[in-house]
Formats: sequence, C-alpha cells, structure tokens
Amino acid sequence: MALAQTTTFEHLLRDLTPQVLAVLVRRYRDFAAAEDATQEALIAAAAQWPRDGVPDHPRSWLIRVGQRRLIDSLRSDVSRRRLAEAVAEDAATSTATIDDEFVFDPDDTLVLLFMCCHPALTPGSAIALTLRAIGGLTSAQIARAFLVPELTIVRRISRAKERIKLSGVPFAAPDGEERAARLQSVLHVLYLAFNEGYTASSGQDLHRTDLSNEAIRLAREVRNLLPRDGDVAGLLALMLLTDARRAARTGSGGQLIPLDEQDRTLWNREQIVEGLALADAALAMGAIGEYQLQAAIAAVHDEAPRADDTDWPQILALYDMLVQLTPGPVTELNRIVAMAMVNGPHAGLALLEPLEADAHLRASHRIDAVRAHLLERIGDRPGAVALFRRAAAKTASLPERDYLLRKAAGLRDDVD
Repeated sequence: MALAQTTTFEHLLRDLTPQVLAVLVRRYRDFAAAEDATQEALIAAAAQWPRDGVPDHPRSWLIRVGQRRLIDSLRSDVSRRRLAEAVAEDAATSTATIDDEFVFDPDDTLVLLFMCCHPALTPGSAIALTLRAIGGLTSAQIARAFLVPELTIVRRISRAKERIKLSGVPFAAPDGEERAARLQSVLHVLYLAFNEGYTASSGQDLHRTDLSNEAIRLAREVRNLLPRDGDVAGLLALMLLTDARRAARTGSGGQLIPLDEQDRTLWNREQIVEGLALADAALAMGAIGEYQLQAAIAAVHDEAPRADDTDWPQILALYDMLVQLTPGPVTELNRIVAMAMVNGPHAGLALLEPLEADAHLRASHRIDAVRAHLLERIGDRPGAVALFRRAAAKTASLPERDYLLRKAAGLRDDVD
C-alpha cells in the first residue's frame, strides 16, 4: 500500500478515536472496557480498510466493532448484568434511529480529556492515557516517544484506567470548582507532553515531533471547545510560538543550535503570527496565568529579528511576575538567565547559589550549564569547561550532551 494512503488511514483513525471512545463510554459507562474495545476496533480497521476500502460510515463501523468486542469481553455474570442494565436503560430513553444512533457530541472530546487527566492520576499516567485515548496513538508509539519499554506504557495506562474506574467519575463534563481543577490538570498534561516532544529528555533526537504535534492538536481541540478561556488560549499560544523555532534548532547533522545562534529566517512565520494573536487575546481575557506569561515571554523572543534585538528587560519583568505567580526552581533559573542578560553575568552568578539546595535541579544538567555559560561570559574558561563537561554527563539527551561537550572543547582549544 502506498505511503500516502497509509498516512491517510492513520490520520482518519486518529481523528475518529475520541469519537468512538466517547460513544462507547457514554452508552456503557465503563471507561476501561470501552477503551480496550476501541483499541481493538482500530486494530481491526487498520487490517481491513486498506484491503477492503474505507466503509461509507467509518465511525459507525468502528463503534459497531467496538461494541461487539466490548460485549464479548464482559463475560462474568456481574458484568453481563451491568451491561444488560445499561443497554436496557439506553434503549428506554433513546429515540435514535439506526442511522443516527451513533451521533457524536463534540463536547465529548473535552469530557474524555477531563477523564484522562483526572487529578488522581500521576502526570506520566495521564499523559500516556490521554495520548492513546484522545490522540489515537498506540502504546508502542507512546513508548517510542518517551523512550521507555512498551510494557511500561501498557502498565501506566492500565493503572490509570483502574484509578478512573475506582474513582467513579461519571461521563459528564464537570462544572464549577471541579471543572476548574480538572481543566488545570488537562492543560498541565498537554504542557508536559508538548515539552517532552519539543525537547526530548533522552535519546538521539532533540525533537519528538509526533508528540509535540499531538499536544498542539489537542490544545486546539480544547481551544475550540472553550474559546473564551485565557489559560487555554495562553497554552496554545505558547506551544505555537515555541514550536515555530523548531526548524532552526538543529543543524544538518541533528546538532542542537541555541536560540541566540539560530537562523531566524527558518522560523515558521505563520505559526508566529497565529501565536502572537492568541497571546494578545489571552492577556485580554481576564486574570493572567502562567501560560499567558510564558506565551508573552515566547512572543518577545519571536518578535526580535536578531538575538541582539531581544528585549531582555521586558523578559525579566515577565519572569518576575511568573516567579510570583508560580514559584519554582526551574522558573527561578530561567529568571536568573534573564537577569544576567540585563545586569551582567556577575549578577546571575550571585543568584545561582541558593538554587543549589534544590536536589532535583542539582541532579539535572541545567544549573551547571547556566553557570558554565555565565563563567564563559566573565572569562573564566577553565571553570566553564569543567561545568560544561559536568552538565554533559548529567543529561540523557544526546543532542544536548554533544552541544555541551562541543562548548567545552571549543573553550579548551582557546585556552590551549
């Protein structure tokens, strides 16, 4: 089968995944069983459609296959009784005909996102479940994106479905305080998934494009459903403004190119224009949140035609606000970088010492890399070489490691 046709099937199945799952969950009230049945229906479609052609009503085809798989899987007396009760209740209240019984409500996508991003789930489990249930990615695809064994992802998804089952979460959009709490979980999961795709934490590639693209797609879905929410608009703006630089972040050999050395003509201007408009809209929607502020910072970078034209005082002011709103060592480290760009490297070095107390930050390569850059700027090349090397030894990302080692080697050559 031609590659283009394969890609078309994959996109169609990915788009239909949340629709099929939503119908099955709504009708049979068992998320775990419905999700398993949906996956089996997708496998059946992937095997049959390329051979027999796409049916006239592909969503209904998938739902019917999933429905049969779901019924077949519920074999115990208790499960059969629960299913029979659900079917009877559904039949008693439904006026649907054969043609429209599988009508999909677009709001179901948001409901599914709320379910997959339940606050009771760990971020790792929520990301895995969201990407499979809503994004249509297989367990193998998710495992490749995060560079972990497929069995690890399968276990995460299984535990997540069990937690949802035990929580008794109904298939309905939460309202009031519960909706606000769950929405933040949704956005946080999408934010983490995008970051992992944009800068992979380990492996040979700097980007996991499928992961970042999927996070953007899902953020658009949330934006379509909640067009007046400032946090949603801010997150989508942040993703677009950041992802716009992707083509310029790596050289011909896949090597990392830092922001100040990138060829900005390679940046995606269409994404930047859309992201800037969203960022402005997000700031005008009421209370300012962390995603709006991060989008504003990304906008300042993207609006600068050259690295030397970057408005660092404005970026520092935005980081001052962000640290007050969401304090944390990583945010503070980014603020220190901005501080050093405004007030000089000595000012940045003086602020790094307190962050050494944070065990997670100390164990990562970030603080060593920042200190090395600042030491380079004040002329302490031996100190910078040692820290670039130490930072390289701490990162599991090969492009980041190679970049840090190149920095160390270049400074050492200058010293020698």
